[in-house]
Amino acid sequence: DPFWALYQQHSQQNVQNILAQFKIGKLKGYEQQAPVIIADPYANDPSRHPALKVLTQKPCNAETPAELLAANFITPNDLFFVRNHLPVPIVDPTTYKLEIAGEGVKNTKLSLEDIKTKFRQYSVTVTTQCAGNRRNEMQQIKPVKGLEWGTGAVGTATWTGVRLRDVLDHCGFNANNLDHANVKHVQFEGLDRDVATNTMYGASIPVQKAVDPYGDVILAFEMNGKEIPRDHGFPVRVIVPGHVGARHVKWLNRVVCSNDESPSHWQQNDYKSFTPSVDWHNVDFKSAPAIQDMPVTSAFSEPNVHSSVSTFDTTAQVKGWAWSGGGRGIARVDVSADGGKNWHTAEIVDPPERKLNQQWAWALWKADVPLPENLKERDNVQFVCKAVDSAYNNQPDSVENIWNLRGVVNNVMHRVNVPVEDDS
Repeated sequence: DPFWALYQQHSQQNVQNILAQFKIGKLKGYEQQAPVIIADPYANDPSRHPALKVLTQKPCNAETPAELLAANFITPNDLFFVRNHLPVPIVDPTTYKLEIAGEGVKNTKLSLEDIKTKFRQYSVTVTTQCAGNRRNEMQQIKPVKGLEWGTGAVGTATWTGVRLRDVLDHCGFNANNLDHANVKHVQFEGLDRDVATNTMYGASIPVQKAVDPYGDVILAFEMNGKEIPRDHGFPVRVIVPGHVGARHVKWLNRVVCSNDESPSHWQQNDYKSFTPSVDWHNVDFKSAPAIQDMPVTSAFSEPNVHSSVSTFDTTAQVKGWAWSGGGRGIARVDVSADGGKNWHTAEIVDPPERKLNQQWAWALWKADVPLPENLKERDNVQFVCKAVDSAYNNQPDSVENIWNLRGVVNNVMHRVNVPVEDDS
């Protein structure tokens, strides 16, 4: 069956254990037919760096280890988290065409060479985060459906490409007269295909973001000064700074100006959050807006699961990252080594000056935090971090209060419990 060949995450043992609960029995007298050999749709996927923590192989979903996240302001291409919904398409750059269509534009097809030569190029440094980052913390409260990401479904890269606004202008779109245009959304369609339904991955963003001259939405063809790797959208992907990663459509095939959101499953029936009392028996996906801007969040790189403190230690060196969506910068990061009873302000280690309301990239931070007195072997020290953005939005304290059935937009204060060891 092509469906099972495509969605091979169903073959995981934990999924099989769930399905086994609903097994009724075996058909008596049923003569099983010889299995049909179906070509593996993932056979041509690229190789990945062995340091990545793999959650699923087919499709590949892999996160950057926590201890590597704050090692560099720019995440190396081969260590950047991989979030794929479908097989990675093989695209010939010499025949590639990007279609621009919809309301208020002249239907146009642009080659990769057209995109690179007909428009001014821009570079923008952007933090991209999956909506499900830190889902594993919600899973500990109550089961959720989705990949159990830790803190590593996030990364920062410098993308080079052309402004979407300029491309739409080239195709006749009047970005200065939105009040009279019959366009509220700009839809994106990728080349990654669901062979079972013959549909492509898709998403959309509000037109105001798409054409905002200060919104920095680009059609990118370079990642950190190199050709975009296949896993990350070669030859062209859209970059939507400040927005959830699900809108940064890879392997871009079509851009459509429309009065409607993308009809894609991933826009309409996924990547939405609900109150904790909503579960799969009473959810109505039409009742919630699609996630766009992301909330303020932060996490530790150190300490991590490999860390410990000594009974002789009086302070601990901690570091991590903080980010907020919508171009909001990070005003402050607070850290604690006693579960949040006492707080200390971290030092933010920033790149060169950023433009107000265009702070698309994370802030890295570090601190020396006083440890509780009289630590004993087998004690645990609970480190906590929380960020405050430039709009003075804070991170919530409780996972329980923001739990949702898809386990998305988890931005609670990050807590890491570290064991105490006697080094005498």
